[in-house]
Amino acid sequence: MPRLDEDALLLFDAVREAGALALGYFRNSPAAHIKADGTQVSEADLAADRLLSDRLKAARPDYGWLSEETPDDGTRHSRQRVWMADPIDGTRAFLKGVAEWTVCAALVEEGVPRVGAIFNPATDEFFHAVEGGGAFLNGKSISVSGAASIEGSRLAITDVMLKRSYWGRPWPTVSTRWVNSIAYRLALVASGRSDGTMSLSKKSLWDLAAAHLLVQEAGGVFTTHDGGTLRFDHSGLVFPSVVAAGPKLHAALLERTREVEVTKDGPRARTGH
Repeated sequence: MPRLDEDALLLFDAVREAGALALGYFRNSPAAHIKADGTQVSEADLAADRLLSDRLKAARPDYGWLSEETPDDGTRHSRQRVWMADPIDGTRAFLKGVAEWTVCAALVEEGVPRVGAIFNPATDEFFHAVEGGGAFLNGKSISVSGAASIEGSRLAITDVMLKRSYWGRPWPTVSTRWVNSIAYRLALVASGRSDGTMSLSKKSLWDLAAAHLLVQEAGGVFTTHDGGTLRFDHSGLVFPSVVAAGPKLHAALLERTREVEVTKDGPRARTGH
């Protein structure tokens, strides 16, 4: 089994290459179409996916592979280490020419992310983490903010979300910031530029694997809306929800999100709240 630092260098180089490739398509009217699940995919997504696959799978043929743009054949379940990648997270922003998209990839071992990278080539922001080694942005150490309460916090969400009927109580005053890429939102939390984020809709394993490690290595807490832990070796491809922030703010957010039940039809007020 290769050393983790060797795998990290391999992953980081591949993500940088994929980012440079995708950047060549950005704001150049790449061809795109709607997939069967209703989401958009562009020729840039597919090209970046091929590059990541070629670099990572060729170098580590014994590792598993899971990517948004590659059908999941299930072989990853028999592999100790698995590459997980989203060649472009935030394709909608990418196609609109908005610099809020990322290339993200992680190395997962026995369900736990060990290495992760999130790269926004349009802004030249490269976030990375290796388990036990801290979190970094362009080589400089980063950490989550020390925000302790919801009041006055900076949340990477839409303001519309806080006005939904499933909340039993009004939310305190917060400032909100929305970006299309969930990985980028989580990277903003890890770097302290946003205090926290939450989502009550499904998120894929490849969207969250790198960000999960980044937030944790930056001193943050990352769970589902009801406090559940995230493991990246289950047979499904999605988690129901996301809450991420520094420890104190995470606890405050979790107190609120526990009031909500997330169903297949969307969030609703939990009975008894």
